Amino acid sequence: MKRLSIGEKVGYGLGDTASNLFFQTTIYFIMYFYTDVFGITAKTVGTMFMVTRIWDAINDPLMGAIADRTRTRWGKFRPFLLWFAIPFAIIGIAMFTTPEMSDPAKIVYAYVTYIAMTMVYTIVNVPYCALMGVISPDPQERTIVSSYRFVLAFIAAFIVQYALTGMVIKFGGEKNSPFGWTVAMSILLGAAAIMFLITFFTTKERVQPLKEAKNPFAQDIADLFANGPWLFIGIATIFQLSFVVMRGGIIVYYFDHFIKEQSVVLFGTTQLTIFGKLFDLSSVSPTSLAAAFMLSGTVFTIIGAISTKWICKALGKARAYAVLFILAGVSTALVYYVQPENLRLLFGLQFVTSFCMGPVSVLQWAIYADTADFSEWKTGRRATALLMAASLFALKLGVAFGGAALAWILDGYGYVADTVLDATAIKGICLSMSIYAAIPAVIAGGLMLFYPLTQKKLLAIEADLSERRKDTGLEPGGVSESVN
Repeated sequence: MKRLSIGEKVGYGLGDTASNLFFQTTIYFIMYFYTDVFGITAKTVGTMFMVTRIWDAINDPLMGAIADRTRTRWGKFRPFLLWFAIPFAIIGIAMFTTPEMSDPAKIVYAYVTYIAMTMVYTIVNVPYCALMGVISPDPQERTIVSSYRFVLAFIAAFIVQYALTGMVIKFGGEKNSPFGWTVAMSILLGAAAIMFLITFFTTKERVQPLKEAKNPFAQDIADLFANGPWLFIGIATIFQLSFVVMRGGIIVYYFDHFIKEQSVVLFGTTQLTIFGKLFDLSSVSPTSLAAAFMLSGTVFTIIGAISTKWICKALGKARAYAVLFILAGVSTALVYYVQPENLRLLFGLQFVTSFCMGPVSVLQWAIYADTADFSEWKTGRRATALLMAASLFALKLGVAFGGAALAWILDGYGYVADTVLDATAIKGICLSMSIYAAIPAVIAGGLMLFYPLTQKKLLAIEADLSERRKDTGLEPGGVSESVN
């Protein structure tokens, strides 16, 4: 099997940069946008997240079935990137627009635009995720592609964390400016549309299923739930995204209301000169501290993602996922004991958590691709898009549970936007940043300690599938003629 070019790996990875310009915004800022910019209560936001995201999760398998049955000269999955890149940007901009309406009308507008955006996100992302399963038949090559993908996804996180609030302030004058948010998201989502088109033009679909028969949808669903390895990683994904959403979504609140303004000492001084420019760190705003916290985490996440190959050699995919995620949960829980002035400890725990999450995020999708091979090996049928769609179903259930839980926790502890919070509300924020977020991480890691597909088993499956494909007229190595 010929190795994929760096250009194709980067081209594929840019699709995740595009997705994450939106997704990372929803992780870190969507709660703040709706409560402090759009102007609806945390309780309302929690209910909206649960209702809309469960529907969003349900339509993933439907999109997977559609993609698996799509036939074009460009392949099954790539065309959706071409067709829906522009609608993705337009609907996303509408979602981050705050209209002048009555409160009931604004809530309706929020529901409609949020549902529309999550649906177009599904239409683009289910085929995009499935594309990794057919870009190469080699599990090791797919792991490398996954590394490119997630490094580029983390770069999107870096852009969102570093640039978004600054862009909002630049265009709107303050962090909670509705106009600033609309302009900033227009720029990011316009860039996302361009990146989706680059992914379309630089990638190819190579793996063809052993059988091209149109399997009944019910048969595909039955195959999915008979896929034991997929059930393991699917359930783990629900807890994984609950962790990511709870911890990411609370950061802005945590720095605004608990850490607050701080004096930062670096190299023994609060006056730091970089490239001839003087930075006064004697009074750093919570917004700047939160951005530094998120950015430093992203840097360590990228380092972790780059290290995935070597960590896997030592532990294997599933064991690495499990051990690192448990460690991330423990380091997250310890944040509860950090005092506001102890920034070094806070950032140190952030480095540990973020490094661990780099390989976890990479391995998640590499493991899903392996479960597609397992399903084809076991049943003789391959429904790559449905399997990836079901994986996104699990992911979005985690986003729904995590987002709703965070909103309801904030409401339960008495959070009200644009007010001075009491001790109870601040305690709820601190617990959400630590203990509450750590619980799903430890559960997911513990579950994956029992994952059944070993590296030895995967190599045997790959060899067997390669032999079967030779008998179908496909090229040795399991690839068909590339779809251009």
